[in-house]
Amino acid sequence: MTDIGFVKALGRWDTLAVGFGAMIGFGWVVLVGGWLEDAGTLGAALAFVAGGLVMTLVGLAYAELVSAMPKAGGEHNYALRAMGSRPAFVTSWAIVLGYVSVVAFEAVALPQTVLYLAPDMLVGRLWSVAGYDVYATWALVGIVGAIVITWINYIGIRPASIAQTIAVVFLIGVGLVLLTGTFVGGEVRHFDPWFTGGLAGFISVLVATPFLFVGFDVIPQSAEEINLPQRQVGKLLVVSVLMATAFYIVVVLSVSSALPHSELAAAELAAADGMTALWDSPAMGTLLILGGIAGILTSWNGFLIGASRIIYAMAESGMLPRWFAYLHPRYRTPTRAILVVGGLSVIAPLFGRPMLVWLVDAGGINIVIAFLLVSVSFLVLRRREPDMPRPFRVPAGPVVGWAAVVLSLGLAVLYLPGMPAALVWPAEWLIVGIWWLVGLWFVLRLPRVGAGPDAEERLMEATARR
Repeated sequence: MTDIGFVKALGRWDTLAVGFGAMIGFGWVVLVGGWLEDAGTLGAALAFVAGGLVMTLVGLAYAELVSAMPKAGGEHNYALRAMGSRPAFVTSWAIVLGYVSVVAFEAVALPQTVLYLAPDMLVGRLWSVAGYDVYATWALVGIVGAIVITWINYIGIRPASIAQTIAVVFLIGVGLVLLTGTFVGGEVRHFDPWFTGGLAGFISVLVATPFLFVGFDVIPQSAEEINLPQRQVGKLLVVSVLMATAFYIVVVLSVSSALPHSELAAAELAAADGMTALWDSPAMGTLLILGGIAGILTSWNGFLIGASRIIYAMAESGMLPRWFAYLHPRYRTPTRAILVVGGLSVIAPLFGRPMLVWLVDAGGINIVIAFLLVSVSFLVLRRREPDMPRPFRVPAGPVVGWAAVVLSLGLAVLYLPGMPAALVWPAEWLIVGIWWLVGLWFVLRLPRVGAGPDAEERLMEATARR
């Protein structure tokens, strides 16, 4: 452990860009055609309204907690104070897989997007994974991207936040061009069918929302690096969720107006084909793909920030090897954690395109587990520590907390066998199973420390004596 502290370098826009940018990755470029085919125009839009509502309720719980405990590690701190060491480990370990899965996902999404722009880039076949041929040039694009993003984060939070802001501004600009295209070349007849697939279709889109919305919780991870009043941090977190909800709904409605749903579902990159049709210009389709690349970079960057900070916090309290609890004396970043997570994203492209789907599902269920436990922590702390200073206090807190618990639990159930979004055997269950077997080894070695305001201090003392 080091006495060097984090640098408070994030202002209002930086904080918003980190949260919003982390939520808007690449999935919307590829998946919107499938959403429309599964649920219809209004069905898909309503699924994002419902998903946005769930994430807003969870986000409100986070907002109150981050204002009360503005420390790096976010969920780690809330669950430790509310429930003690082992539940805190489960919460933290779940969100780490969620974050790492997104970082690795973007390392695979980047070369797949570049392939759309340069279809002749495939040279040097390496091997096949789940029927998909992996080429050296394709993998190299993801590997180089991973190295660059890791290096930017290594050298400081300020360079990472500047890169995030530039990419988010471009991404928002592309979204506005897409929305404008709806009025230029969109056709009302393409909205039909408004609903399809019934409840199963609606659920198939709804279950994707945890993975697509995860990212607002990167703000609590970097809380010690935010130079704002604590109340404002909570407000910005909620605003970032509302912005992401609006963005996804705009994408669904705009792309739906461009082409029949059957054509969009068959498209390699549905949103790009929709943009091309709306403006009757291939250049506009290319612009949207560049927006998708911006989304990849913002999500990749945001989750590398989040993953490295929570790993650092877990190591500082003794949950993980203290080797990870290191801040670079010059850059003031958790460089060892950054290098480990960045290293995982370097190897992800070697597994090929199937890794995209595996990571979405395996990460998604763990993200929902973490959201559920944070919501429980919110309720426990409201009851046990009613006088704890809360600069951002959620109105009707118990109602919001219980709603977040019930809705998070409902989303988690959808991933179980026999449900519409059940994890696929063997790949997805193996990813989840291996992750939790490793976690079990750590948690069984962890001292039992009860909840309370001084839980982290007691845990650090207990692990230091071990």
